[in-house]
Parts: sequence; structure tokens; C-alpha cells
Amino acid sequence: MERYDRREGVFDLIRSMNKAEKRNFKLYAARQGDPRESKFIMLFDCLECMDSYDEEKILARCPSIRKEQLPNMKAHLHRQLLVSLRLLCVQHSLLLQLQEQLDFARILFDKGLYNQADKQLDKAARLAAELEQHALMLEVTELRRRIYECKVSDEMTHFAAASNRSITETCDKLEAANGISNLAVRLYSLHLQLGYARSQKDLDLLNDYFKPRLGACSRHRLSFTERFYFYQAMTWYHYIRHNFAYAYRYGRAWINMFEEHPCMKEVLYDSYLHGYSHFLEGMYLMRRYGLFVRAIEDFERESRTTGSLNENAVMISQQVLFTARINRCILEGAFKEGLWMTRSVDGYLRRYAKYLSLYDRMMLDYKIALLYFGDGNYGKCMEQLSGIMAVKDPQVRRDLQCYARMLNLVASYEAGIDHNLDYQIRSVFSFIAKMKDMTDMKRELYAFFRKLNNLATLELRQEFRVLYERLKPYEMHPYERRTFYYFDLLSWLKSKITGRNFGDIVRERFDGLVARERAHAPAERQA
Repeated sequence: MERYDRREGVFDLIRSMNKAEKRNFKLYAARQGDPRESKFIMLFDCLECMDSYDEEKILARCPSIRKEQLPNMKAHLHRQLLVSLRLLCVQHSLLLQLQEQLDFARILFDKGLYNQADKQLDKAARLAAELEQHALMLEVTELRRRIYECKVSDEMTHFAAASNRSITETCDKLEAANGISNLAVRLYSLHLQLGYARSQKDLDLLNDYFKPRLGACSRHRLSFTERFYFYQAMTWYHYIRHNFAYAYRYGRAWINMFEEHPCMKEVLYDSYLHGYSHFLEGMYLMRRYGLFVRAIEDFERESRTTGSLNENAVMISQQVLFTARINRCILEGAFKEGLWMTRSVDGYLRRYAKYLSLYDRMMLDYKIALLYFGDGNYGKCMEQLSGIMAVKDPQVRRDLQCYARMLNLVASYEAGIDHNLDYQIRSVFSFIAKMKDMTDMKRELYAFFRKLNNLATLELRQEFRVLYERLKPYEMHPYERRTFYYFDLLSWLKSKITGRNFGDIVRERFDGLVARERAHAPAERQA
């Protein structure tokens, strides 16, 4: 996958600004009324109208700026932009308001206005406690100590004992939250590397190390921050274990917690949106179609508010929505309809690709490749997969890298590109072995593909039938079933056996899924 080159910071910042932010900056810059500032405004105008950063064009369009001045001019412009954005955004951000109150208290302290500074810290302390910003609570306590050192009064004696208790309690809270957050980060890192548990050895790792630590956390009364990290850790823990029912339960608790505390949703909006992403993914993997569709509709409504808080929220919410909608099309077998969405995805990627994580790019590329495969456009499928196969980092979803190569092999076969099929087969399964992901099911596939070139046309259908019967039991296997999360291999084999279109087989399976859900719905409502 392509690694994006490092861009000029000031250029990227300008490109990320909306019209209101640019207009506010122009007003802020004009307010200073200093003719010497006209150069950096000229530089802003020049960078704003450029599609890509080009230093030669900047110097040509801004003749009053010499080449040796340009680095300082860009640094000055970058700082002025950030100051302007901070002034504009502070009214919409509780964290910026909290930091602003601390800054005001420091200014008042430096002026010798100790009583005013103390009152300002009271406001900051209340907001920091409400938002559970324990690190900032320590800053409040430290600044208050300096104020009482300068004030000659009896308050210092009482403050010393109170501050000692406050610091101890705050440090305990920080330590507790940090312990749970470390578990969540380690589980997330494990999921990014492995995907889902591949063997009993992987499960033993989870059970021996993580299970007792998570169990210890659940036995204590947790604050909001601690509960958030705990639900996050439990969601990843059960994802890796293929236990999607429990992952769904903790994902739902993760979302409900934020909905019960709207102010925290604003402060940790990215975590709230990511929680919804995992919640939706869990229902897709469980094949709970009715719940999945309703959850997408709920998130579409939610994203109109939470997803419009700022540019980062817009980027995350759109990525969550695109992934969920593509998953819905894959589940329904509506591949052609899903491809209409790729135009919007292309526009989204042109705008945000360099800000997305490598994992998110890989997942979007793979999902779009599945749409092309289902629509029978195998060339575009392979083109989409090429980015994933170019990734050289084995620490990023090695399972997805393996399945991308397997899907590419199947697409190549379907496209009739079989002149170097033996080489492709060896390459794909050598990579899988290198990633230590060779399982019994993949050995069956390897043996099947190896003899494809030696089979007569009349024998093919029978061999596909034999392979189908061998792979069918793996659909419910504790570890092997993860292959079916990535590609509906059984539907593809059935299409080869029956001579029918792959998309028709997927839609037929989907109709059966919906029928079963409707049949179970009355019993579930009674329960």
C-alpha cells in the first residue's frame, strides 16, 4: 500500500480549513493592522489556491518573499493560523475551555491578582472533575499551591493537608485508568497484528494473560474513564476470541455510556464514533441483519450531530458509514448497488487518504475489492487488492494480507489469467506459511489449486463439489471459520458447482438468512 509523503505542515493545515475558518483567519489577520503582516497573508492566499505544495510556484507568485525568508514566513503563518483556530474553536470545545481557564489563572497569578486567580482555578477544577481530566487536576493543584505560597495567610496550613489528599486521590485515579487503558491498547494491538484467534495457542495467550487482569477490573467500582477503557478492552478481547455476541454486548454498553453522558461524547467524540464502528462490525459478523440495518440508521442520524463537530469527526464518521454500508451490500449480495457507492468513497479517499490509518485504508480497499469480485469485474478486484499486497509490515493485519492474496488468486483464476497459475499458487501459500497462518483449511485449498491445471473440464465440477463438502464443516470451526468473515468461499464453490452467478448464490443465502430471522423474531420477542 502506498505510503504518503510528508507534506508541508502549513499547507496541510490550510487544506483542512473550511470556509468559515478561512474567513475568520482573514478577519483575525486584518484586525492586527500591521503592514508587515501583509506578506504572510499573501503567502496564505497563495497556498490556499494551490492543489499541491510547490515551493517554486510560491516564490514566483509572491515576489516580495525571498527564498531565505520562506521557512520563517511559513512558521509564522502556521502559528497565526493555530491562534485564529483556537479562538474560533474554544467556544465549541470543553477541553479548550478548560485549558483556557488554566491559562487565565496563570495570567492572573503573574499579575499578582491571587484572589482572582484562585477563583478562576475553582471554575477549572469543577470542569476538570466533571470531565475526569485527572492530569489537568494536578495542574490546578500545583498552581493553587503556588498561589497560597505567595499569599501570606492561614489558608496555607489547611491547603497543605487538602492538596496532599487531592494529589493522592488524583494519582490513584490516573494509575487505575492507565492500567485499564494499557490492557485495551495491548488487546487492540494484538487484534491489529493477528485479526482473530488462529489456534488454541492464541486463546491460551488471551486466557492466561488478559482474562485475570480484566476480571480484576470488573470487580471494582469504575469511573466513566475506567469504564470506557474496560468496555473497549472487553470488546477487543471477545473479538479476538470470535465471541461476537459478547463483543456486541460490550460494544452496546460502550455506546450507551456516552449517550448517558453527552458532555463526554463531545470530549471523546472519536472514541464514541470508533465504538459505533466496532458495534456495527460485530453485528455484520454475527449476520444479525435486522439489528445491523437498524444500527446503521441510528448511526446515520447520530452522525449528523456528532459527525459534524469538526473535520476529524467528519472523517471518522464517514469512514464508519462507508464501511457499514459496503458491509450491508456484501451481506445482501447487492454488489452492483455497492459499486455505485465507490464514487463517493473515491472522493472521500482523495480528501482524507493521507490522514487515515494504514489499517483503515486496507479494510476499505478489501471491502471494495469484494464488491468488484461479486459484480464479476475481476480486473478491478485485483487492482484494488494490489495496494494491500504491497504492504510490507507484518505487524498490520497479517491475516488480511493473507486473505487479500487468496482472493486475488481466485479472481485471477476467474479472469482466466492462468498462464502463471502455478507460480501464483506457490507465492500465495508461501506467504501464508511465512505469516504462520497455514491451517488445515488452507492446506485443503492449496492441494486443490495445485491440481487445477491438470484437471479436465468435465472433472472440474466434481472436484469443486468434493472441495465444497470438505470445507463446509469448517464454517462452524472455532478457528477455521474466520476465513468466511473475509470471503464467502462456500458461495463461490457453489457457483462453480451449479454454473450459476456468484452474486445470485450470495443473494439466495441472504434470503435464507432473512427468512430465519423472521421465523425466530416472535420467539425472541416473547423471551
